[in-house]
Amino acid sequence: MPTVTALYTGLCILLLLFLALRVVVVRRRERIGLGTGGSRGLEQRVRAHANATEYLPVALVGLLLVELSGYPSGLVHALGLTLLVSRAAHAWGLAQSAGTSLGRFWGTFGTWLMLLVTAAALVWRGLPF
Repeated sequence: MPTVTALYTGLCILLLLFLALRVVVVRRRERIGLGTGGSRGLEQRVRAHANATEYLPVALVGLLLVELSGYPSGLVHALGLTLLVSRAAHAWGLAQSAGTSLGRFWGTFGTWLMLLVTAAALVWRGLPF
């Protein structure tokens, strides 16, 4: 059982549910059933949730493959924690500003770094030597 990936997948699911709840709260308060109805606050929340759903699946599959490939659990924990913290930072940054923010910058940077290290580890493991 890939327990490290299970841990970070569970935590990322909780983050997704939190972000989805933030969308629902504004939708109900502003009575917007579809789209964003011109609400800037709702648009930011929708994008924070959507951005997480765009990145988390491939990142978690990569994390799972790194763990199943036999890499040390410390590396898997480092990648999983980087992903979780980065996605939370990105969502927080987007909640603060529709423009640039430190949270969005570091969230994007951390997510891309995690993906790059994950990709490198998987390519390395897959090489035929």
